Amino acid sequence: MSRFEEVKKELRDNPKTWLITGVAGFIGSNLLESLLLLGQTVKGLDNFSTGHQHNLDHVKNSVSTEQWDGFTFFKGDMRDLDTCHQVCSGVDYVLHEAALGSVPRSLEDPILTNQNNIDGFLNMLVASRDANVKRFVYAASSSTYGDHPGLPKVEDKIGNPLSPYAVTKYVNELYASVFTRCYDFKCIGLRYFNIFGRRQDPEGAYAAVIPKWVKDMINNETVFINGTGETSRDFCYIDNTIQMNILAATGPDDAADEVYNVAVGDRTNLNELYESIRALLEPKFPHLKGAQPEYRDFRAGDVLHSLADISKAQEKLGYEPTHRIGEGLKEAMDWYVEDLS
Repeated sequence: MSRFEEVKKELRDNPKTWLITGVAGFIGSNLLESLLLLGQTVKGLDNFSTGHQHNLDHVKNSVSTEQWDGFTFFKGDMRDLDTCHQVCSGVDYVLHEAALGSVPRSLEDPILTNQNNIDGFLNMLVASRDANVKRFVYAASSSTYGDHPGLPKVEDKIGNPLSPYAVTKYVNELYASVFTRCYDFKCIGLRYFNIFGRRQDPEGAYAAVIPKWVKDMINNETVFINGTGETSRDFCYIDNTIQMNILAATGPDDAADEVYNVAVGDRTNLNELYESIRALLEPKFPHLKGAQPEYRDFRAGDVLHSLADISKAQEKLGYEPTHRIGEGLKEAMDWYVEDLS
C-alpha cells in the first residue's frame, strides 16, 4: 500500500477539520471534493476574484448529501485579518491555495499582486499560528526558480525572479520559514509546475494553456504559441497535486519547514502539447484534422524550460505521481469537452 493510501485510510478512520483558501478555484475545488469524499470536515474561503460558484456546484453534485454537509463556505477576502482569524478557528490543517496568479497580470499590476500574495499570505500565516493549526501547506510556485539555468530544478537552487509574481511567491517561502523558526509553526510550501485538469478556467487573458487551447480547438479558433514552440514544461495533473497537499499536511514534523516540487519529473514542449491535444480532440471534432497553431513573440517574464526533480517529495513525503501528461490529458479531456463545447 502506498503512503497516500495509508494516509487516506487514517483520515477516514480519524477525520480532521481542514481549511482551504481559494476553495472556489481550480485546485481548491478539487481539494475540497477529495477531502469531502474522505469524510473530512472542510471550511472554505473565497472572494470569487478568480474562483467560480460553478466549481462549488460541481463538487456538490459529485459528493453525497452527508459529505456536502461537512462543508462550510465563507465568502471573504484574505486581505482582511479578522476574516482570516474567523475561518482558521478550530482548524487542524490549512491548505492555502488563494493567490492572484499569472505572470502577465503581475507585470501589469504588481501592487494588486503584492496585496493578495504577500499581505494576504501573511494574514493567513498569523491567523493560522494564532489558531494553533497543526500544519500550514501553501501553494508556492516553480516561478521561484527564475533565471537559474539548471535542469532538473532542485529545491535548494534558485535564480533571480523574472516577474513580480515570482517575487511574491518567493517572499511566501521566506515568511513561512521565519514563522517556523520564530514561532515553531509548521509550514510546507509546494512549488507547483504547470498544474492542469478538470475545472481549470479556460476564460480570460490569463487562462492556463491547456484549457484555453482545448476551448479554442473545439471552437475552431486560432491557437497561439508564444515563441517557437520548443519551450517546455513539466505538466502535472491535478490528482498528483491533491496527493501532495494531503501528504504534506499529514506528513512527519521533520518534513516541515521545507518546499517541495509538485510535478512528474518529465517535460513536454508546446509543439508536442498542441499535437497531443489535437489528436485527442480530432475524433469528435473533424475540423481539427491537419490543424496548425500560429506562432507569435515569446511572452515577457516566462522561462524557456522547466523540469522538476521530485526525489525530495518522494523520499520525505512518500509522493508517487499517478498520472503523467498523456494519462492526465486523456482523463481530463472528457470533462473539458463536456464543459467547454
